[in-house]
Order: sequence, then C-alpha cells, then structure tokens
Amino acid sequence: DKYKYTAILRYQAFCDGKSNSNETLPVLPILRKEDVLKRAGGEAPVWVILGSAVYDITTFVENHPGGAEKIMLAAGGSVEPFWALYRQHVMPSKPGESLCPKEHVAEILQPLQVGWLDPSDVSVPRSGDDPYAKEPERHPALKMLSETPCSAESPAALMLENWNTPNELWFVRNHHPVPHLDEEGYSLEVCGIGIAPHVYTLADLKRLRKTSVTATIQCGGNRRGGLNEVQRTSGNAWGFGAMSNATWGGVLMRDLLADCGLHSYQNAGVAHVQMEGDDGTKASIPAEKALSEVGDVLLAYEMNGQPLPSDHGYPLRAVVPGYVGVRNIKWLRKIVASDEEAEGVWQRGIAYKTFNPSVTAVDGIDVSNVAPMQEMPVTSFIVSPSPGTTLDTDDVTVAGIAWSGGGRRIVRVDVSADGGNSWYTAQLREGSEQPNGRAWAWTFWDVTIDIPVGRDVTIVSKAVDAAHNTQPESPRSVWNLRGLGNNSWHKVHVNIER
Repeated sequence: DKYKYTAILRYQAFCDGKSNSNETLPVLPILRKEDVLKRAGGEAPVWVILGSAVYDITTFVENHPGGAEKIMLAAGGSVEPFWALYRQHVMPSKPGESLCPKEHVAEILQPLQVGWLDPSDVSVPRSGDDPYAKEPERHPALKMLSETPCSAESPAALMLENWNTPNELWFVRNHHPVPHLDEEGYSLEVCGIGIAPHVYTLADLKRLRKTSVTATIQCGGNRRGGLNEVQRTSGNAWGFGAMSNATWGGVLMRDLLADCGLHSYQNAGVAHVQMEGDDGTKASIPAEKALSEVGDVLLAYEMNGQPLPSDHGYPLRAVVPGYVGVRNIKWLRKIVASDEEAEGVWQRGIAYKTFNPSVTAVDGIDVSNVAPMQEMPVTSFIVSPSPGTTLDTDDVTVAGIAWSGGGRRIVRVDVSADGGNSWYTAQLREGSEQPNGRAWAWTFWDVTIDIPVGRDVTIVSKAVDAAHNTQPESPRSVWNLRGLGNNSWHKVHVNIER
C-alpha cells in the first residue's frame, strides 16, 4: 500500500512550506480549479479538492454516512470548509493548523485521487475563525471519541455510582459546534397544521405548567464497537457509554401545542411533529407520541434540577422518552406540526436507518423509504467486572444496566458465565419500580454467580422487557452498515487465578 498517504503527505508538506523528497508521489495530471468546478454532479462526475489533491468521489456519494446532500455541498470545490465543521473526518489539530484526514478517511480517498491541483490554484487554509474555538469545558473523566464535533462517553467506572447521571458526566453527542445562546435573546417558533403560530421566549415557556420526567437517552450508535468486531461500520466506535439518565424539568409538548390551539392531531391531519435545533439538526416524531397523554415528550429547560448545560441543549431541548437520541433535539428553535416527516439526513437520509446484515452499500436502495429509528430495542450491559479483570475467588458479583425503548419495563436480566448453557437471574434494583408503558429510565441490576473452572471466562448478560422482547445472542445477526442499535448479548472477558 505504498501510496496510501501520499496525497496527505504532499498537502502537509505544502502547508508546512517544505517538500517531502523521500515520498514517491503518484504520477497524475495537473488540474486547474476551473476544471474541478465543472465536475459538480448532475450529468458530470463529482470531484472535490483536499489541499493540493483532487478526488473523483462520484461512486462514494450515495454511501456517505452523512448523506449525499451533505457531501454534495463540496462538489466541484474544497472539502476543507466543511471538514472544519465536521471534524470527525480529520486528525485532532489546533486552530489554524492544516486539516489532515483520519486513517479510515485516507483509505477511502486514496484510490479516488485523479490529479493534483495546479500550484497557482492552491490556497493555504485560513487560520483563525475556528467554529470550535469556544467549545464548553468538558469533564476529564469523559471518554473522548471525537473532540470536534464532540462525541464522548460517560465513564464506565462511574455509571453505577448514581442512578441519575451527574450532568458533567453525561455522554455528549454533537453534530456541529455548540451554539452560544442566551436566555434573554432566546425564542422558540411554533407553527404548522392546526396551529395558531406562536413565538415563545423562555420566560413564556416557564409560565406554562412545569412537569418533571426522568428519562434515559441513548445514542443510536451505542455499542457500535461490538459491531465493528464483525465488520467495520461507519461512525464513532462507541462502547456502552453513549447512554445516560436524568430528571428533566420543562413543559410537555402536548401542553405547548394545546396552548397554540392544537388539541386533536387526528382531526387536524397532523401525522408528525418536526423539530429543528439552532445547530441545524432536524428530526421528527410521530404525532401520537408527541401529543400522547402518556408519551411524556418534554421541552426541557432543566436537567437534574439545574439549567441545561450548553453541551446538552441550553436553553431548551426536546426530551423524547424511549426514542433514539437524535430525536431529542438540542438548542430547540422551531416546532412544526406537519403531515410529513422532517427533511434532512437525520430523518430521511442514511444516518439513522438500519439495513439487513448483507447490505454493505446503498446503491439501488431508496433510502428515503426505509423506516428511520424511533423507539430503541431492549438492551443490557455489564459494568462490573470490567474487561480483563483478574478474579481469584470462586464467585463474583456482576452488576450492570438494562433499558428498553418505548417505555417498556425491564422484567428480567439473565447472566451466564458458561456461554449460555446455564443462567442466573439478576436482582433488579433502582428503576425496577417504574410502571410499564412509562418506564423511561434505565434499571440497575446485580447478581452473584459462580465462576467455572478455567483460566479465562466470558460473562454475558441479556435483558427481557415487559413485551418479552429479549436480546439476540450474536452481533453478527444485528450488524448493519451504519452500526446502529447493537443490542446483542453483552460480553465481558475476565481472567481467573486460583
């Protein structure tokens, strides 16, 4: 793989103001920027520029994890202004430094290079004006998967310390730079079918009836790392820490829409409630969830009794209990009662949709017709003992967390240390008292099990919810292109010394 990073090396050398004479670069044509500009899709191919290299990404566009519409913004031009926002593509860098692709991005780009940009058309990346320059300070205990935009797991070792996750230890999943909003200047627009349009200030919202809801939020990609062991997927390789729990305070969505005159979504012809954040993220949920008397969809301005932290949506966010994290729109700016789903990659595009395990590309698939993730499947995972722990006793206490989407209560957690030949039933702890149908928060569990004779043991867990859904044994059976919804048995390997 001799030329794997040659384009990157040349770009780095250019930015550093020096050549790299030790690298043999592929012999490719010199192209003018005006030639690249003509290749921006339609009947023409799709070319983009990175530093001094030109790539033909036509065959990759439909497989882009962020959606074709996002990558087409760079068609015929440079990807760098977009990668300055979507930093998951690049290696960590300081403001003003050149952007260099991560390894998996470089692997995709390398065979797509078609030429070098004419030196007279190459421009040095602008320093300053970094949209991530004012990101909030984050707790050092968070496990950082991506700095910009921030993706960080709750620390595994602390997840069982508190049933409500402390705000500073909550997992973070941002798609863009954190908006800088203030309470005084904030407003929320509400409009759509059957609604008298309103614009609310935060003070207006706080004058409406306040409700508290305790709910767990889980990223759709939680435990993606386990799917990557089967075959590489796309996105952050989350462990089990993209999941946290809090008590939220705010206004029920149904109360707000009633204040705007929408009392019956069926009579009004409303099928979906769309939401948009200040960062541009758009999503929607079914109207029957948004307006249900037991759906508990909240417009939250408090998190564990405190104003929302900026990473978690200050000053207002949606909390959609039992639904995938991306539907819980942060920095909420607009709500629309509609007869159709929200537009955009997070709802209609590939980003939060699953496909069968044999689908490794979406060529020929109308992604817009694939159902988006909404309610999450039942899951559990082992927090203690941690992987690689050495045990010198005949038994061990296994402790962990279980949860199911849709408000379905956890009724049982099973644990095995012999590959599923025999099982122990765990004691359900905090969270087990929640009523079925509104069991929005996770459940803690633990059980003491005997350790089989042997040098190495694999402990597994699986949960059962009130609908008697349970977890599949193999991650291979739930593998999907985007690495979403991994709820296979959770496995922890431990070492035995007696």
